[in-house]
Amino acid sequence: MANALGARGTARPATTHPQAAMAGTPLVLSGATVVLPTGPVKDGQVIVDGPRITGTAPENAQVIDVTGHYVVPGFVDIHNHGGGGASFTSGTVDEVLKGIRTHHLHGTTTLVASTVTGDMDFLTRRAGLLSELAEQGDIAGIHFEGPFISPCRKGAHSEELLRDPAPAEVRKLIDAARGRATMVTLATELPGGVDSVRLLAEHGVIAAIGHTDATYEQTVQAIEAGATVATHLFNAMPPLGHREPGPIAALLEDERVTVELINDGTHLHPAALELAFRHAGADRVAFITDAMDAAGFGDGRYMLGPLEVEVADGVARLVDGGSIAGSTLTLDRAFKRAVTIDRLPIEDAVAALSANPARLLGRYDRIGSLEPGKDADLVILDSDYDLKGVMRLGEWVVEPQLG
Repeated sequence: MANALGARGTARPATTHPQAAMAGTPLVLSGATVVLPTGPVKDGQVIVDGPRITGTAPENAQVIDVTGHYVVPGFVDIHNHGGGGASFTSGTVDEVLKGIRTHHLHGTTTLVASTVTGDMDFLTRRAGLLSELAEQGDIAGIHFEGPFISPCRKGAHSEELLRDPAPAEVRKLIDAARGRATMVTLATELPGGVDSVRLLAEHGVIAAIGHTDATYEQTVQAIEAGATVATHLFNAMPPLGHREPGPIAALLEDERVTVELINDGTHLHPAALELAFRHAGADRVAFITDAMDAAGFGDGRYMLGPLEVEVADGVARLVDGGSIAGSTLTLDRAFKRAVTIDRLPIEDAVAALSANPARLLGRYDRIGSLEPGKDADLVILDSDYDLKGVMRLGEWVVEPQLG
């Protein structure tokens, strides 16, 4: 690699046993295919010194041979309700941390905690708890999915708790989050919706269009007001029609909008995913999990807010009515599916899982790519794209399994 990440062959002899490294020792991951913003580079290396990626290997650096593997940036999930048996909406602090840890083990090094619809008093209290975790760096912020969504497209949200997105109500959640509100999903066609989009934009909070029954024209109006994300595009919104194109066409065509996709094989047909990539382009897609408690945990009965969910064969559905209720997806599985089933170029998968959501969060200067000066957040994958190692801020979450 003739490159920004340093020349090969420095420091100590290569080893395949990173667990033997002394704490704080600079590290060189050598010989892998490293996926950079410019594309994959074979026989490359990533140099880690403390919590950051650097461009030059110190003489005392340990070299780990990861030949035959891929090194990609840590995954960034902007829409995630829980995992490991824990809910971000209702769990204790310890339970929330367990859920976060579950996703770390699957390569997600940056995570936004999403809530589901609840009454306003409960959500404001929940915002206070989650904001403390954001202040500690455990999560990247809070996403409020509901209660400001359409009863017609409620999905796995309690209809009795839904309300119109009055700006004063939206402001309550923003204030309760103490500067840690990252995103609010709204049905912007509801009374107060467009004004709330403007309010969110003024406060630096992402306004996301989702769980909506909006027309094409109403969606365009919301985008013009400042909405910049499509919450799980295609799901919980009117289908694309040739006379009534609805929100999907408006969200795909506007270059200001990032579209979320749940790439689990259940929420989307592969043709729908291909349509999104063709029309939005690889730089406007963000893969999300929309995960609920069962992610990384298993089948069984769970609660999603006040609603009971049955998870069978990895698919979560409401017990009452059978609506899909989030997912059990982890982003390592989304990555593997993207490159093996959807046949996306690996650099497009990396963009959707790391770079694009990092940019959306305003954190691309620190995360989302393997460049000197950025956080040492990375994932090691084998030749079959199975996860073999995870590093977050220079610390192994999953020590490389290279044998």
